[in-house]
Amino acid sequence: MNLPTTITAGRPDPLGAHFDGEGVNFALFSEHASRVTLCLFDATGRHEIANIDLPECTHHVWHGHIAGLMPGQHYGYRVHGPYRPDQGHRFNPYKLLIDPYARRLSGHPIWNDALMGYELGAPRADLSFDKRDSAPFAPRSIVVAGSFDWGADAPPRTPLTETVIYEAHVRGLTMRHPRVHAPGKFRALASDQMLDHYARLGITAIELLPVHAFLNDRFLVEKGLRNYWGYQTLGYFAPEPRYMENGDIAEFQRMVARLHAAGIEVILDVVYNHTCEGNELGPTLAFRGIDNASYYRLAEDRRRYIDDTGCGNTLNIDHPMVLRMVMDSLRYWVEVMHVDGFRFDLAAALGRGPGGFEARAAIFQAIRQDPVLARVKLIAEPWDIGPGGYRLGGFPAPFLEWNDGFRDAVRSFWRRDPGRAPDLAGRLTGSAAQFDHSGRPATSSVNFIAAHDGFTLADVVSYATRHNLANGEEGRDGHSANYSDNFGIEGPSDDPSILAARAQRRRNMMATLLLAQGTPMILAGDELGHTQQGNNNAYCQDNAISWLDWHGADDAFLRFTARMIAFRKTHPILRQKLFLHSRERAIDGIEDLFWRRADGAPMTRADWEDPDLRLIAVELRTAAGTPEYAAQEHAIFAVLNAGGAVAVTVPEAPRGQRWSLHLDTSRPDLVPAPVTGALAMPAEAVAVLVLEPAS
Repeated sequence: MNLPTTITAGRPDPLGAHFDGEGVNFALFSEHASRVTLCLFDATGRHEIANIDLPECTHHVWHGHIAGLMPGQHYGYRVHGPYRPDQGHRFNPYKLLIDPYARRLSGHPIWNDALMGYELGAPRADLSFDKRDSAPFAPRSIVVAGSFDWGADAPPRTPLTETVIYEAHVRGLTMRHPRVHAPGKFRALASDQMLDHYARLGITAIELLPVHAFLNDRFLVEKGLRNYWGYQTLGYFAPEPRYMENGDIAEFQRMVARLHAAGIEVILDVVYNHTCEGNELGPTLAFRGIDNASYYRLAEDRRRYIDDTGCGNTLNIDHPMVLRMVMDSLRYWVEVMHVDGFRFDLAAALGRGPGGFEARAAIFQAIRQDPVLARVKLIAEPWDIGPGGYRLGGFPAPFLEWNDGFRDAVRSFWRRDPGRAPDLAGRLTGSAAQFDHSGRPATSSVNFIAAHDGFTLADVVSYATRHNLANGEEGRDGHSANYSDNFGIEGPSDDPSILAARAQRRRNMMATLLLAQGTPMILAGDELGHTQQGNNNAYCQDNAISWLDWHGADDAFLRFTARMIAFRKTHPILRQKLFLHSRERAIDGIEDLFWRRADGAPMTRADWEDPDLRLIAVELRTAAGTPEYAAQEHAIFAVLNAGGAVAVTVPEAPRGQRWSLHLDTSRPDLVPAPVTGALAMPAEAVAVLVLEPAS
């Protein structure tokens, strides 16, 4: 192989490895390095055949250009500098490092002690210095051409008021599907069979668990497990290799194009709060060896890391070049990969500074002003594990936020926990107490009853406690507060009465989700009745525990869920941008929310304070002069009854109109019919009446 090795100065931008038609320009940021060596490998990626120092350094960016290099070239870096952990520096040129801007990686690290920058087992181990070459075990970065014919691709840009999010795992969604090609890959996720399912269900966006290249943690590999969820990012530009058939990033782009053609947006779950390198006892794979003191937030004892994430380290977003990497990554996935939005994992960690969390932190300001990111959906997971880390409602517009308070309110109300009706009432109307400020819309609340982290919906009604022994941590991991109910039998049951009660509870919770103001999110598989056998922390279960069981799908519940989504889409009053307010809380002067008792009288403070309150009845109206009003969408009357059967007085209909019962979760195949006077409300059910023209 005749490999060109003559290097010229090249340019300090753009960062990464870029093919310009004549060769490849390499640029790597390191503020504290003394020398950066580019390592080139043969076509197989196995043999290191050239080591070339980058000849120039401009404003801490090391760079060089090699004419004749082509896309597909495997490469890595060895970075020289002080090994002074007490000062925050952990340079070790014996360790091959990936390019943080690599568009493609060859695979995963092969676990070996040589991946560590220090000598395992040595006294005060991380202060020692390991001279073993990590190249045989480290992944390679690969030069990518970066051209893809998008044709007529156009992002759907679905308004938030019409958005229904489907949280899914690339691999788990299709691994057990009987009729897709390449199960578990990007290709399968956008197959004809899956597109048909999305259309039948009615979702408008898929929120994918991390697709950035990530690490299989050593402790999992040694237990015969794998990192399944992917919240251990190795590279912020490279797609996860296990989700591709041939390693071509165009596989991801083709998936996006097919989903867009079907009207489905793609939202990525991204992890910019920490990396896979862990604490001072973790491996040296990229950032630690490139410039530890710049990339990570270090403690006062600079050997240690500030850990607001629970994963050993926290990225130093306050550093301008780390912030630049995050911004470049976000823009890359929008401009080159055409994604439609991001969900930021542990987003509170991104806004942390010396004084704690700041809604006006640099990263939020940078994102808000960016013209590329201004057109995509932005969702925050509004917490981390640091002090004061729970920040629900504290993020600036245009961020949406995962609302775990909605989840807990729905589960506990339907479990008949005392005193939970007022909380659920607030959640039904968009969690105004948290979000109705600073000009934020009601769509700011991402409502969900189940997500990847926790019980599936089927398990919420089948297990009273978590069953996580398969994770190898003796059942200690995962949340203990699940607000779940097993109806008297833990796990599977063949008792018809228990099965019926569980099915009814699932319908009630799904109906509650899709009747609430805000932006609904459904966990993939919940519509099928998927169970994880009581495991509420299946982060390492890359197997049938997590993979959706398409053979055993609950088709009746799938039909019900699709019907509820269609009902929501048909009735704009359920998905308004503005918050609804009752008389005493009306800010805009419009009374459009009426809480009623079963006898039809308005709710009083004493009613709300009754711990035995099990029934919520609410009339939602649309303000005159709005497009919804013009479309005859005037009012909906919803009853959520976690108690016994009761007669509910229906509000008086205006002249020329009538109330019709459109939904009763105890009769999922109900045909709409007029109701006058009183509604015979079944026990533990949801009913919805719509105000319609009488003729």
